[in-house]
Amino acid sequence: MLKIDMHAHILPPDWPNLTAKYGAPGFPYLVRRDGRHLIYRDGRFFREIWGNSWDPEQRIAEFAQHNVQVQVLSTVPVMFSYGAKGEHALELGRHLNDHIATLANDYPRHIVGLGTLPMQSPELAIAELQRCHSIGLRGIQIGSHVNGWNLDAPELFDVFEAMQDLSMALLVHPWQMMGADSMPKYWLPWLVGMPAEQSRAICCMIFGGVFERLPDLRVCFAHGGGSFPATVGRIEHGFRMRPDLVATDNKRNPREYLGKFYVDSVVHDPQALKYLLEVVGERMVMLGTDYPFPLGEQQPGSGIAALQLSDDKAARLYHGAALEWLGLDKGQFVA
Repeated sequence: MLKIDMHAHILPPDWPNLTAKYGAPGFPYLVRRDGRHLIYRDGRFFREIWGNSWDPEQRIAEFAQHNVQVQVLSTVPVMFSYGAKGEHALELGRHLNDHIATLANDYPRHIVGLGTLPMQSPELAIAELQRCHSIGLRGIQIGSHVNGWNLDAPELFDVFEAMQDLSMALLVHPWQMMGADSMPKYWLPWLVGMPAEQSRAICCMIFGGVFERLPDLRVCFAHGGGSFPATVGRIEHGFRMRPDLVATDNKRNPREYLGKFYVDSVVHDPQALKYLLEVVGERMVMLGTDYPFPLGEQQPGSGIAALQLSDDKAARLYHGAALEWLGLDKGQFVA
């Protein structure tokens, strides 16, 4: 059965050190030391990466061990660089986008590409979105917020509208997790803040009327939609009890939007995945792994396999929803 991992991250073997070039803080840069590849930011260690973070042949071979044939590649969220000047973030983004587009062109049966945009500068973002479309990328990955803008910000609407007009898929990924400064221990920003970020993003797009105004925008929220599916009852209750606070920009019940957006399957618990299918809808969940990082599914596709679904239902999760989200045909990947 065709399996498409729609949530996998990649980096190029190298990228420009814009902190050194412009004297600007915030940009990640690569340090090679004693055979190791280390990402630093503002002089502080961020993450070590290995060959499977950039080597397409290694990635394809590792996925093949789990009978996963296709990866939808996006950059690592630390590369968004929304805090930088727009033109500087665009320079980095173009480098990343060209790299992913080249891989998608070189490995058309195994790789589909998503781009990144300087969302802090909407005009530049739209121009780069158009270029991403022209070089064959199938969608865009953005963060769960953009500096002081949540995803309902009027400044971002034109970018989303341009995505809809170009039929580009949108992947929303958590980043710069809320509360990180107040919970530095126990990896809590990733364990607690990351799910909250996704609920924040979904609520803002619902209550801000983005889905209402752009019904053809194909959006997927990574990491199973975070805490939103488990708390939608509370969110709906708040909508009903305090519409003066909640329903200020959109009068429709938030539960009505279930089935209007996609989520991936990275929830790390069979019971949570069953619940996700019930709440969001079986047609709106698709295989994702967050490869190649520790919080990702270490055996791609194992979460879905554990449910022992019928072939038709499994096919929808393994590839059907992803093809629909990306606007692609199965024949591109099957001989």
